[in-house]
Amino acid sequence: MSYKAKTMADVGYRDYFKTLGVGRNASESDIKRAFRKLARQYHPDVNPGNDLAEAKFKEITEAYEVLSDSDKRKRYEQFGQYWNQTGGMGGSYSSGAEVNFGNYGNFDEFINDLLGRFGGNSRGTAGFSGGSKFSQNPSQTRINLDAEITLSITFAEAFKGTERTLSVNDERVQIKIPKGIKPLSRLRVKGKGNLQPGTGRRGDLYLKIDVQSHQIWRLDGDQLRADLPVSFDEIALGATISVFTPDGSAQLNIPAGTMPGQNLRLKGKGWPRTNGRGDLIFNLKMQFPSKWSKQELELLENLVRLRSFDPRKDWFNSAML
Repeated sequence: MSYKAKTMADVGYRDYFKTLGVGRNASESDIKRAFRKLARQYHPDVNPGNDLAEAKFKEITEAYEVLSDSDKRKRYEQFGQYWNQTGGMGGSYSSGAEVNFGNYGNFDEFINDLLGRFGGNSRGTAGFSGGSKFSQNPSQTRINLDAEITLSITFAEAFKGTERTLSVNDERVQIKIPKGIKPLSRLRVKGKGNLQPGTGRRGDLYLKIDVQSHQIWRLDGDQLRADLPVSFDEIALGATISVFTPDGSAQLNIPAGTMPGQNLRLKGKGWPRTNGRGDLIFNLKMQFPSKWSKQELELLENLVRLRSFDPRKDWFNSAML
């Protein structure tokens, strides 16, 4: 035998607070939390063919419609069983209404639809203006639900790639940042943006990547640049020296007679890219000791005596007017 839930008109006064299992001083969030819990328990999709569960679901829906509306709740608390004679339900949803649950992709979409119909401007929902009103036809209301945040990562994280866990609209979202991402890049995380109450629609989340600067390395396109301190003898006589790169040590050959300020390149040691790596470019910077040893000074004095060229010869010729 089929059981049909009675509406409020059939039974008169009903204790909505008792229906939802909350006290009479329950806050808006308490009422919403209780409704969600009971709605999940008695949802028809969870209890197929159970007429009693369906009836209970309609009762808690009716209770929530009244208690979630400040005006209706005020009349209900003031006039008791005669509250509906002061203005009636007048809502967009009643316990006797037929619901086509097949229109919803999942249970959360259905609950959000109900909250959107009752509350209209549910608090705590990112990206939704409290003064907005939604049409009963969701397709008539199109707002930008996309969200964008700036995510700061270290230079090493950008070089090697990393993962971050973000809290977005009370949901933990795992973000994978690929290696070689560049400053000001934007990552799209589909379906993790703002949620539109009453429709279940959700935008995308965009991450604007802020890469912190590094003390040594500078990014130039796909190339990495750095200043490399060298000694006078290394550039005058030539040398093979050990240098650090972002992913380990390497050997760099300095040809004899290299000039300060000249660039030397390590191919394939630069910034990661989809088809390999860029290059690493060192700008040679002459580095002198803060204090010379006695032997070093003696060698420099011998160099002065043996030097065969005038470093300012061309400069003097060009400077003459």
